[in-house]
This record gives sequence, structure tokens and C-alpha cells, in this order.
Amino acid sequence: MDWKTFQALLSGVNKYSTAFGRIWLSVVFVFRVMVYVVAAERVWGDEQKDFDCNTKQPGCANVCYDHYFPISHIRLWALQLIFVTCPSLMVVMHVAYREERERKYHAKHGNKAKLYENTGKKHGGLWWTYLLSLFVKTGIEISFLYILHKIYDSFYLPRLVKCEVSPCPNQVDCYIGHPTEKKVFTYFMVGASALCIVLNVCEIIYLVSKGIARKAQKMKRRERTLALLNNQPFQPISLYYQRFPFNAT
Repeated sequence: MDWKTFQALLSGVNKYSTAFGRIWLSVVFVFRVMVYVVAAERVWGDEQKDFDCNTKQPGCANVCYDHYFPISHIRLWALQLIFVTCPSLMVVMHVAYREERERKYHAKHGNKAKLYENTGKKHGGLWWTYLLSLFVKTGIEISFLYILHKIYDSFYLPRLVKCEVSPCPNQVDCYIGHPTEKKVFTYFMVGASALCIVLNVCEIIYLVSKGIARKAQKMKRRERTLALLNNQPFQPISLYYQRFPFNAT
């Protein structure tokens, strides 16, 4: 996989992210992608070759390895990194859609006319898209942690496993290569994933709180406006809209 292209593709997300989103992206690339590329791939690179069983029965070691490692940790983490970063592209595509609408609006009404105050500002539909992406990312992180725990019964990696799957003649002992290194990296990747979940939850709370505060301010301004209008003589509704124009979102 070309991780440099992957990083360049997501670098634009920083422009539209909150502070929590920027921290999340840094954690993903520094503590997950970099560790994955630099160290984790090498530790798991010889996993099947170093999986030794105390029998010479042909096919026994391969069957036991497949039984205990139906999905490799390293491939599962690669899928997790791909899936967990894809929802961020929803925000980039929504901003691109807004920019295209803004361009067409300028072409039709002139450069001074503005459809959006700021195409990257998280208001209206973009706010919902950003919030949805956070929920999707959190769901993906939790799902992959559950899958990893379900497949291996825990995040712990033993040194010795006992196998009695055919064609093994009887119960044989199989030894996992570099179990301590693999255990350390497993705990590290699980911890980084848990940290990303916490950051996503914090960002959801921050985004919802900010949205509620913005709605409350709008309601207060509307109440003040209505109170001022009630203290003034009657004016046609057209004059009201001239004084308080509607902003497209």
C-alpha cells in the first residue's frame, strides 16, 4: 500500500477539522500508520515461518496456524486504518460540492454575490456530514476491536498453543514466533485505537455543544428582533426581509 498517497489524500481534512479532529489525525498517522509501516509489518513478516509445531506431519503446522490465526493482526490493522479514515473523505467531498455550487453562483450572479459565507464552515448540511463521519469512525473502531477480541478470545498473545486439528496425528504443541514483540505491538495498537475512540467522542460532544449554543444564540437574536418590531409601527413584510435577509446554507 502507498501510505504517502493515502496521507496526502487526507491532509486536506485538517483544514475543516476541529482541534480534536487535528489531534485524531495526528494520532492516526504518527502512532498508528508510522508504527505499522516502520515496525509492526516487520514483526509480523515472518509469522508463519516461525510458527513451529512439535511434529513432522505434513500440513499440520499450516492447518494449526490457520486455525489460530484466521486473519493476521497486521492485515486486520491495515483494513482498520483504511476503513477508519475513509469517513473523513465525506467532509472533503461535501466541501468540494459547496465550492462547486459557489462557483456556479458566482458565474450566474457575479463575483460579489455569495451563496455561502464560508464553504468550509461547519453549518447546515456540512455540520451533519461532519457529525455523521464521527459516528461512523467511532463505530468502525469499536467494530474492529470487537472483531480482534472475538477472533483471538482476547488481546493477549500466548507463547504456546495446543492444536489437535486434522491432519495432526494427536494434540501437538505449537510455538508462536516473537510472542513478546507481537504482544507489545498488539497492546499498543489497541491502545491507540481506544485513544482515537475517546477523541471521537470528545469531538462529538464538542460539536453538539457548539451547535446547541449556536441555535440558542439565534433564538435569542430572533426574540430580540421580534421584540424590537413589536415596539415599532407596522411595516410591510417586504421591508422586514430587506432589513434581515435570509442567508443560504
